[in-house]
Amino acid sequence: MRTLFEQRGPRGGHRNTPAYGCWCMYWRDRSLEHGEPKKRAMAKLVRAGCEPGLLAYDGDEPVGWVSLGPREDFPALLASPQYRPRGAGGGDAVWSLVCFTVDRYAQRQGIARTLLDAAVEHAFARGASSLEAYPHKTERTNYMGHVELFGTAGFVPVRETSKRVVMRLERSS
Repeated sequence: MRTLFEQRGPRGGHRNTPAYGCWCMYWRDRSLEHGEPKKRAMAKLVRAGCEPGLLAYDGDEPVGWVSLGPREDFPALLASPQYRPRGAGGGDAVWSLVCFTVDRYAQRQGIARTLLDAAVEHAFARGASSLEAYPHKTERTNYMGHVELFGTAGFVPVRETSKRVVMRLERSS
């Protein structure tokens, strides 16, 4: 993960903007400053046994990351006027997928779709009743993904916001 978010060099995080220094903590804790504070917070989650996301590898090199977890793990998302649950909200065990990072040199190779498929499997294997995502309507390279990616994976639109679509995939019985 350090390679994607921080490490300098030809395959390091400095070229993976906007992921550099973010450590995928934006939706988990907005009070944290960029860089080291977010890195420490992510490390604390992992040490506590949390699985805050999944990594994709090409051999020994990490080339992608997806952040997901129970919706309650993302207080900023729950407080958002655009993304917070409305009405039934999808049940008690809704998980949220909030971020993709794919190494600049590994893009357009199906990494995001592979990560999405793994995220769906991971969430449902851990008891999720549904998986929710917040892809951008038009930007295909947006860090939260794009509508087409989720649509081809079976996610359906729940509602639209100004720039995003809240999409959900229900666990099959």
